Amino acid sequence: MTARRILVTDGEQRAALAVVRSLGKAGHHVQVCSTRGRSLAGASRFSRGESRVPDALAGAERFSDSIVALARKDRIEVLLPITDASLLALLPERERLSGICVPFADAETHRAISDKGRLLEIAQSLGISVPEQRRINAPDEWGEIDPGSLIFPIVLKPSRSVADSGNGLVKLSVRHASSASQLQDRIKSLDAAAYPLLVQQRIIGPGSGIFILLWDDELLATFAHRRIREKPPSGGVSVYRESIPADPKLVALSRALLAHFAWRGVAMIEYKVDAASGKQYLMEINGRFWGSLQLATDSGVDFPAQLVAAALGENPAPVSDYRIGVRSRWWWGDVDHLLARVRRSNQALALPPGAPSRLGAVRDFLAIWRPGDRNEILRLEDPAPFWLETTEWFRGR
Repeated sequence: MTARRILVTDGEQRAALAVVRSLGKAGHHVQVCSTRGRSLAGASRFSRGESRVPDALAGAERFSDSIVALARKDRIEVLLPITDASLLALLPERERLSGICVPFADAETHRAISDKGRLLEIAQSLGISVPEQRRINAPDEWGEIDPGSLIFPIVLKPSRSVADSGNGLVKLSVRHASSASQLQDRIKSLDAAAYPLLVQQRIIGPGSGIFILLWDDELLATFAHRRIREKPPSGGVSVYRESIPADPKLVALSRALLAHFAWRGVAMIEYKVDAASGKQYLMEINGRFWGSLQLATDSGVDFPAQLVAAALGENPAPVSDYRIGVRSRWWWGDVDHLLARVRRSNQALALPPGAPSRLGAVRDFLAIWRPGDRNEILRLEDPAPFWLETTEWFRGR
């Protein structure tokens, strides 16, 4: 392996920290940039330096100008955008980034796979189970919907996680409604950028993920995990999760879906398992590194190193065997989950029937360690990111 000069964006993200640790351990010269003076990934001993850049959400053009200049100044050979906002800003800039490897799909393909409504339509045509849904393109279309025709509970999901509000990019979130009156309240609070909006059947059950690296139609890495706890508790980023065997059928279906887009790079294919039937429903695809990336590395699948090696023509051997039953806990995210559970009722949190009680949530949290558990951020060989995150967590109280 030849050591490369690599720039990782969005250093405040946990995925960025996992990428920096992976590639730094592999011997690469890894630099970090973020909107902060000091970031989670920048604090890692595997980061060779950190630069401050504008926020991609606030202004894509200023952000991309800054990244192009930084990459040229520091002779960067590989650029790894981490968030959707960074990818949306940088993927259209390949001409200005000529000579720099950006191992992700092109801008048009990334936008296509990020459209959740269209993605589920394509998935259904390929025989993949998807939630029932309606698409609302604009607020005035709600007048055409009879609330009595909807089967509650439902999920209101923007078709894109990041959208253009007209004044920059905005991150959009999912809302839940358990009744017609609650639906009306949710509609009133929606940002105009949330449209087109998907009105989806809510699948009650645990989340699972299939993680794949495809390069030139070759499957170079496969991994799977199940979500144990999330933030917010009703469904969001995983804060406690466990590696599980990758279901061969789901891997094959996920690969077929990615092939439809001629996908090249990493992807997280998110499913939900219906608790009543055991049926797996596709939720979405994230065509980027994901928040729980460290779990895959801890289990034996090093996606960042595999991706960089493949993109640079080093022909890495495919990896599909890994340790099962490894659990990873994002400590402060799990604390936030617990605080939400203790402070608010199950109904206020939009939790499904059968969710653990407050006492049950406390009991689950206090099972602090079991064989195979790993703390996602705190590592004895690289403790600084955890202490930085701890300081920021207390400052935010």
